[in-house]
Amino acid sequence: MAVSFKNRDRVIQLGIAIGVLRRMRGMSQEQLAEKAGMSRGHLSTIEAPNMATGMSLDTFFNIADALDVDPADLIKAAMFPDSIIKTPGGK
Repeated sequence: MAVSFKNRDRVIQLGIAIGVLRRMRGMSQEQLAEKAGMSRGHLSTIEAPNMATGMSLDTFFNIADALDVDPADLIKAAMFPDSIIKTPGGK
């Protein structure tokens, strides 16, 4: 699924958060993919830190359910608030 340039970093951060939480849950990619009803290959591309691979909302919700996390919390975990990103002094 194509990702627009403006959302590229967000999609990458979400994939990284999914991978981190999966490992924290002690799950392999195969286990999470099976539980989420998707292929391991697709999950692998979503988690890849050098790729911006989009996913449908259905897939996103299935992954969140399989990780036993509220989808909103998964989004929050993947995004740095502006207050953290901005440099001191608003520069």
